Amino acid sequence: MEKSSSSRRVFVKNSGMLLTGAFLVPSFLGACASTKDLAKSTVKVNGHLWIYASKYPPNWDSTPDLEKAFSDMSAAGIDGIELMDINLTHDDSVKNIKHLIDKYNFPVSGTSYGVGPKMWDRNQHELIIKDVTRSITRLAQVKGKTFGITVGEANRLKTEPELDAQADVLKKILVLCKEEGIEPNLHNHTYEVENGMHDLKGTLARIPDINLGPDLNWLIRAGIDPVDFIKKYGDNIVYMHIRDQYADGTWTEYLGQGATNFKVIADALKAIPFKGSNVAIELAFPKDYQPVNPLTMDWKLSRNYVNNTFGW
Repeated sequence: MEKSSSSRRVFVKNSGMLLTGAFLVPSFLGACASTKDLAKSTVKVNGHLWIYASKYPPNWDSTPDLEKAFSDMSAAGIDGIELMDINLTHDDSVKNIKHLIDKYNFPVSGTSYGVGPKMWDRNQHELIIKDVTRSITRLAQVKGKTFGITVGEANRLKTEPELDAQADVLKKILVLCKEEGIEPNLHNHTYEVENGMHDLKGTLARIPDINLGPDLNWLIRAGIDPVDFIKKYGDNIVYMHIRDQYADGTWTEYLGQGATNFKVIADALKAIPFKGSNVAIELAFPKDYQPVNPLTMDWKLSRNYVNNTFGW
C-alpha cells in the first residue's frame, strides 16, 4: 500500500523487534528458476508499485512507469500487479491499463487506497466515498480483486468520536466493495499500530470482522512482533505486504538479504492457516540508493524467496 510521507521518513524506532535468526538467502540458480518451476499454490504473489511510485513525490503517481512495472514483474514470474489508487484517477486509466494487461498477459491483482484521505474527519467523508467509488469501479473494470485501505494519519492519538467517524466511512466502503465483487482489507503503516495499537484496536472494536492486510515490515518498525500479530489477528488476515530490512532498519534490495526471520512468520501463517488468496511483495530502497541489480532480477530473487520460504 502506498505510504504516508511521514511514515516513509521514519527511521526504525524498535529495531530490536526485528526477527533475527535463521533466514534463507536465495541462490542465484534458485532465483533464476523459471515460473513453471515454482511450487503450485492457491496464493498469488503479486508486486506492489511502490518502488516505481517512489520516484514521483508527493503524489506518487507512477503512471509514466506503469509499462516498465508490467514488463519487469511479468518477466520475473510475479503473479500480478497491485496498483495504487492514483493510477486509477486518470480519465484514460482503464483503457491504458487494459492495454498493458493484454500486452504482457499480466493481471492487475488490486489496488491500495489512501494517504491523502483522512477517514477520521467527517468533513472528508463525501469526498472519500466519491474517490473510493471511482477507484473500485475502475478497478473492477480491469478485473482487480483486492482493495487495501489506509485510514489516514492524524499525527496524534485519534479521539473516540474520530474513531467512530473512521469506522462509519469504512463500513460504507465495505458495502461499495461488496457491490463490485472486490475484497477490501485494512492496511497498516506504523501509526495504526504504535501507541499500543490505539488506531487499529479502535477500528477493530467498532468493526470486529474487518479484513486485515498487514504490512509485516511496518509492524516490525512500529515495535510489533509479526508472529504475535498473526497469532492474535490471524482470523482477520486475508492479505499482506512483504518487505525485508537489515538489522539496522535499512531496507534491502530484495527479499532474503535482511534479518527478518520470514521462516517463523511463514510457520505462524501455516498454523492459522492463512486464508487469503493474494499477497504482495513490496520493494523499497533507501533514499539515494543505487540498486546493484536490474529491477527484474530483484523481483525474481524476491519471488523465488517467497516460494522457497512460504511455499507460495
